[in-house]
Amino acid sequence: MIPAIRSEFRKFFTTRLWWGMLIPTVLAGGLFAWLAATLIAGSQQPGAAPAPDLDNPQMVSTVYTFGLNISRLILLAIGVLMVGSEYRHKTITGTFLGTPKRARVMGAKVVALLVIGALYGVVQTAASFGVGAFIINNRGFPILPDGAARTLALSLLVLGLWGLIGLGAGILIPNQVAALLIAVGVAWIVEPLLGLLFASQDWGKSIAPYLPSNATNAVVNAIETNPNGATQLSWWAGALALLAYAVVMAGLGTWRTLRADIS
Repeated sequence: MIPAIRSEFRKFFTTRLWWGMLIPTVLAGGLFAWLAATLIAGSQQPGAAPAPDLDNPQMVSTVYTFGLNISRLILLAIGVLMVGSEYRHKTITGTFLGTPKRARVMGAKVVALLVIGALYGVVQTAASFGVGAFIINNRGFPILPDGAARTLALSLLVLGLWGLIGLGAGILIPNQVAALLIAVGVAWIVEPLLGLLFASQDWGKSIAPYLPSNATNAVVNAIETNPNGATQLSWWAGALALLAYAVVMAGLGTWRTLRADIS
């Protein structure tokens, strides 16, 4: 198992993909933290009812995790590419010849993706915390209120799980380009629109919190901005929901890989 995991890391870090994806992750973490902190600090209007400020722990969590909306898509794409590129360039045959037990190969990919997601999460967290904490500290508020450290740690888990969702999509959709477009399109556009639709209907308000993006917001304790009254899950329930998506997608992809013919 260890050689297979080492092989997956070597495949990833010996290409330009890793730093090509790392750069937007850093930029997303820093720029979105700055944007969130600026918007929250500037939300106080003279004569209006006081709005939550940066002394609110949930607001601080939102500053540190605002860039996850982009970073999760990056990890989703990495998950798709980790297996999709092997099918596209026909290197999957050599992979299975080198490690005939396909379950071991898929297990190695899952472990590698979780570690890669955590590493990207560390970089994204460092960028968002560095920028966000600088602004929050300059405004005289504590940079690590109650729950903020847990939020930063859970963001690493979130990115790893989104990578596994991408892995499953990359296997279930044979064409790499189609897999990328469909996975990112659904996660970025279709699923949030479905969330708004469900939240606007009485019958759908109990469904909306379990959608992937809403579950992600719940895990990192980000602000629920939905104006239609949909409730938000607790962080552990959101984590379980997101884990279920990852297990189903990666499980289906592994099942298909174990049964498919490879030429």
